[in-house]
Amino acid sequence: MGFKLDRDTISWLVIICITLALLVAQTQIKWLAAYPKDMIVPFADWLNAMMNWLVRNCGWFFMGVSWLLEWPIKGVRIVLQALPWAVSTFLFCLIAFIASGWRLAAFALASCLYMVVIGYWSESMNTLSLVAISVPMAIVFGFGFGVWAFFSKRAERAIMPMLDILQTVPAFAYLLLILMLFGFGTVVGLIASVLYSFPPMVRNTIVGLRQVPSEVTESGVMSGATRTQLFWQVRVPSAKRQLLLGVNQATMASLSMVIIASIIGGTSDIGWEVLSQIRKAQFGESLLAGLVIALMAMVIDRVTSGLASRSGEHRHKTDGLIQQYRYLLIAIGGAIGFFVLAKLLPILELWPRDLEFSPAKGMNDALTYFVVNFRKEIEAVKTMAFFFVMLPTKIGLQGSVSPFTWGFELQTWHGVTYAAAMMALAGYCARSLNKQIAILVLLFAIFFYFGLTKMPWLALLLIYSFAAWKVGGPKLGIGTFLGLGFLVVTGLWPEAMLSVYLCSIAVIISFLLGTALGIWAASNEMVSAILRPINDTLQTMPLFVILIPFVMIFKIGEFTALLAIIAYAIVPAIRYGEHGLRNLPEGVIEAAEMMGCTKRQMLWSVKIPLALPVMMLGLNQTIMYGIAMLVIAALVGTNGLEQIVYIGLSDGNFGLGIIAGMGLAIIAMIADRMTQAWSRNRQSELGIGTL
Repeated sequence: MGFKLDRDTISWLVIICITLALLVAQTQIKWLAAYPKDMIVPFADWLNAMMNWLVRNCGWFFMGVSWLLEWPIKGVRIVLQALPWAVSTFLFCLIAFIASGWRLAAFALASCLYMVVIGYWSESMNTLSLVAISVPMAIVFGFGFGVWAFFSKRAERAIMPMLDILQTVPAFAYLLLILMLFGFGTVVGLIASVLYSFPPMVRNTIVGLRQVPSEVTESGVMSGATRTQLFWQVRVPSAKRQLLLGVNQATMASLSMVIIASIIGGTSDIGWEVLSQIRKAQFGESLLAGLVIALMAMVIDRVTSGLASRSGEHRHKTDGLIQQYRYLLIAIGGAIGFFVLAKLLPILELWPRDLEFSPAKGMNDALTYFVVNFRKEIEAVKTMAFFFVMLPTKIGLQGSVSPFTWGFELQTWHGVTYAAAMMALAGYCARSLNKQIAILVLLFAIFFYFGLTKMPWLALLLIYSFAAWKVGGPKLGIGTFLGLGFLVVTGLWPEAMLSVYLCSIAVIISFLLGTALGIWAASNEMVSAILRPINDTLQTMPLFVILIPFVMIFKIGEFTALLAIIAYAIVPAIRYGEHGLRNLPEGVIEAAEMMGCTKRQMLWSVKIPLALPVMMLGLNQTIMYGIAMLVIAALVGTNGLEQIVYIGLSDGNFGLGIIAGMGLAIIAMIADRMTQAWSRNRQSELGIGTL
């Protein structure tokens, strides 16, 4: 049975033909394979010149700001270190109880006791002092920018791209900028944390204020409220829940910066402890220290989430003064009581060193035993993945197939057979499935045979830009062309493709495996209950710590980086997969059941197609998580843009580091816009709103 070619299919076939022609031509025309060095625009040199001028003429101002910001951090640190651990633990547990009841209070108590017994209480309080200053600053700045964007469309058009840049440019890229302006010390970590954590507050402020029902504001106007009263007494209280969610996300973002900030902060906090243990390749010690940050993140996450969920509760006007301020009185009375008790019982003030307990040695021994006894299996897995998946994706079958890797030499008839098989598969897909799937098969065949890093830059520029145009329209297509063109003219295209190659493999595996687990969890409560704490731990565990077990088992290399990226990026795929299937329109499900659908038909023909837009948002977040982890994975042997960021930081080359960071941001924003556009299109086709 024949099929008719539409305009889109013809356009793609033309692009594929152009790509094949460029592949043939690049052997003769060298500038197709590599952009000419004499045509590279020296953006990095220009940025370095601007930075030198700024430091020379305005350095005194930034150093003054740094001196001022040191004082509140020192003040909070002195207070937290001076308080006996029993007093601080009581206050933390009381806050947890107020937010979410006894279960969270018990979890907070267990977390604090872990920090005490493991011997990291002092370092934990130093970390908390940084968070205690950075989070309020992030909230204030975020709220201010959010309000400005809410009232001014012009301001919003300027602010939103700034947020995209701050959330997608790797923190290491702008650490050097902060370091050059504000000098070495804790303040650098504070500013880096604020820059990274205030964008979520901006977004939630805008969303919260826009979601205030019009009838609520109209009633305020009719009551005679002034513009100021309308904002503070009507809009802000109505948006309180969304604002508190912004506080939650800003806090979590700040905690995620703790270790990165410690690299240049040089203070004795948990971040520095994790980093120092990682440098010694101490798996047990680094994991135990990293678990402190994970526990802090979990407690703070649940406290802020609990406060957000209870934000709609109102006090009764009949409550007496003592009833209204009972928790404050309990806090003061309990703190005084525990302070006095700590003076009588020294163990409640300072936990003795001889009572500290650490299972680090046993963890290190267990890992060593595993590595030694399963070395053959470990090497087999690593070799199979590298030679049969990673290397062909990177340099293509034509470069990776050899007697050493695949056991034979690639002959002409192999290439002809491969091309015929892929064309036959594409033809089958076009007739039986979908023309778009057929195009994907052809593109995959080209990429896998020639290798992503061996493709002509002009061909990839054309393919990516046209794909963006078809998914998101002319604006996204032109933006993609300009963004990727920037990578070409700055000379970073080869490194960008190395980053794309590794991150793409990790994202595809994470999305497929994570979505499969999410589908399983949506139909099995036990699986869901098991996966939830695992997801929480992976999402809150410092990225550096995730690297450690993979480095210890598989050594330094791209395969180790791949596994670390998968471990971190799989979380959103699981969450969105389960969420999408658990929140489907009930009417559609009931209609399918009445039609007699089997469980298999219900899943594949009804539930998954309906949940696909939400799952694609999971793909969006999987890509973002993958790029975030990619930057950290540069420590174990990758060679893409993420490595250029580190080189810029270590060499003091601000321009090089920021350009490479912007390159990663460009890739992330293109992927973000394309997946979001696809999800919106799919929802429109299905006639459903955002789930």
